[in-house]
Amino acid sequence: MIDTPKKLEDLNVDPRPILDDITVVIPTLGRPILEKCLYSIAEGSCWPVCIIVVDQGSNPDVVSWTNKLEFYGIRAVHLPSSQQGRASAVNRGLEHLETRFAAITDDDCLVHVDWLKNMRRHLSLNADSIVTGRVEPAGDHAVMAVVLRDHPAIYRCPGLKFDTMAGGNMGTSSDVIKIVGFFDEDPRLRCAEDGEWAYRALRSGVPIVYAPEVSVQHYSWRDSNQRISQYQTYARSHGAFYGKYLRKGDWFIGLRAVIHHLRAIRRWLLGFISGNAEMALIGRSYAIGLLPGIIAGLGKDKAH
Repeated sequence: MIDTPKKLEDLNVDPRPILDDITVVIPTLGRPILEKCLYSIAEGSCWPVCIIVVDQGSNPDVVSWTNKLEFYGIRAVHLPSSQQGRASAVNRGLEHLETRFAAITDDDCLVHVDWLKNMRRHLSLNADSIVTGRVEPAGDHAVMAVVLRDHPAIYRCPGLKFDTMAGGNMGTSSDVIKIVGFFDEDPRLRCAEDGEWAYRALRSGVPIVYAPEVSVQHYSWRDSNQRISQYQTYARSHGAFYGKYLRKGDWFIGLRAVIHHLRAIRRWLLGFISGNAEMALIGRSYAIGLLPGIIAGLGKDKAH
């Protein structure tokens, strides 16, 4: 586990080499854990030319934290936004991109010391691709999204089960963004915007490069009640993602939705039989929530 102090004022590091062709974008609601995220980036072996913090919250500490980064020599932009949803926050950050590459992480992710260096190396070698990597668990509660594969891989077409791309640990180029477009800000897809974007990218011929050394830790902060609510939102959002493409006549996504539903039922039963409450909870949420989400996604696009 990354041992990250809570306060940026405790940071004691010498200036790092600055990678002048990459910007880090962080969407946030201003939760206190953002400070840990920023600390982990500042402790990295190298720094981006800029960190853009897109703030949809009202915590005044966020400005203080970005000012502290500036004090240490890291250019940081605090970009307030009155919009809601991670997709819109990421998009607002990408709209301010001035570098060839962008690396995206979430405010509850702690990056590995060489995360940015490894991300930039893979982006330089794969400028026409999306780069993603490991997402390890951290904290005292169950972590809702982890990716623990140890072997590198390149994905060139959508998968029947899922597409390997962690929204909190990804990077790409401005050229790829021009091809794929921005993240879908439809509120029905509020927790599936990264999966939808990955699917759209693969359909557009943009590969996804999985590099396990591009590593972050997803820090747990939700209690059991918060996780229940979030699993239900995940399920409905994924259903809406499927509904969006079914509405367009994409029957591949229909097969994927059927497989996802069957896997959810299987997970629910296995969790119940084995006494794994978390597994059962995830499976139940998706088994019950996917269909209503699909029905919602079949409706016309909503104005953002």
